Amino acid sequence: MNELQVIWMAMCVMLVFFMQAGFALLESGASRAKNSINVLMKNYMDMCLGGLIFWSVGFGLMFGDTSTGWLGTNHFFQQQFTTAEAVKLAYQTMFAATAATIVSGAVAERMHFSTYLIFSAFVTGIIYPVFGSWAWNEHGWLRALGFVDFAGSTVVHSIGGWCALAGIIVLGPRLGRYSRQGETREIPGHNLPLVALGGFILWLGWFGFNGGSISSLEKNNLGLVLLNTHLGGSAGALSALLFMYFRKQPVLLSATVNGSIAGLVSITAGAAYLSPLAAVAVGFTGGVFYLLAVNLLDRLQLDDVVGAVAVHGVGGVWGTLAVALFPQGAFSFSTLLVQMTGIVACFVWAFPTAFLFFKLLDNYLGVRASTLDEQRGLDYTEHYEVGYPEFQKRLDSNAA
Repeated sequence: MNELQVIWMAMCVMLVFFMQAGFALLESGASRAKNSINVLMKNYMDMCLGGLIFWSVGFGLMFGDTSTGWLGTNHFFQQQFTTAEAVKLAYQTMFAATAATIVSGAVAERMHFSTYLIFSAFVTGIIYPVFGSWAWNEHGWLRALGFVDFAGSTVVHSIGGWCALAGIIVLGPRLGRYSRQGETREIPGHNLPLVALGGFILWLGWFGFNGGSISSLEKNNLGLVLLNTHLGGSAGALSALLFMYFRKQPVLLSATVNGSIAGLVSITAGAAYLSPLAAVAVGFTGGVFYLLAVNLLDRLQLDDVVGAVAVHGVGGVWGTLAVALFPQGAFSFSTLLVQMTGIVACFVWAFPTAFLFFKLLDNYLGVRASTLDEQRGLDYTEHYEVGYPEFQKRLDSNAA
């Protein structure tokens, strides 16, 4: 890695770090005011705790030497680095935090802060790096098969999405989200401008998320990666808007922003390999798949506050398949089969592991806040402060 590559990677580290602010704003804005501090705290600590856990354990499991293709066996608590190695670790730390923080928005407004932190550490220390070692370690078994995931549609986003799915199943829906007759009741977020700002920040960070994954500035077309990233996000937003319009539904800002993020997730796996026209098609389809998945989750009464499963889980699957479906050369069924193998391996590893860990946390510590605490809001009951003290009524031990 030459000096210019190191400088570019360092800039991408900062851009992906800034994505955490985007997630924090989007997720807190999509939640009710009484839970805004709780959501912000989870996002903040995902980065802080995740950085320590990934440096100490996760990086070694993911990129350490391996003779089996399953797990790395060294580089734990690493102390000595070349500049390039240190930048790579910092960059991958941002990815690990992203995988964990995807869960935060899905389980918002009803999960204990302490048990969430334990689960977040488990994602960054075990779930994400183990699968990452299969797909991105030089000797990983999926990589040896020819599995392609340029910047993490599956490795990062689907991992986070399937962990989020496990969490919302174990937790159950928020109070009042679904009627006994199965009717879905909307629980609007408290600040849609924050949602839009969070979407813009995530989009900006995505140029570093995808752009930093090139192996060489000389060999890879950085301009194509950045262009495809933007086209995928733009097409995702447009498809979500058109889907709502032609179905005569309200054209929602929140769904449009999530459509763009679904497009960005979808293009992440193939940003370096697809043509611009293919990038538009992939992003456009990703936005539609997001809305279809949201509707399915509601029918199943699975309460995902920010649509994380639909955006990241489903979008990641589609984006990974699209690498094989939109090749620049001839279509290859064997390539499609390899991509499907990676998708299935991701789900089989991430979802059952996360579900079992959530159940263990629930049995021994409890993951769901009490009914009274949920009614009061987790800001007060978990953190003893509120996000908007001038506008929120005083909360005390006698509050209903």
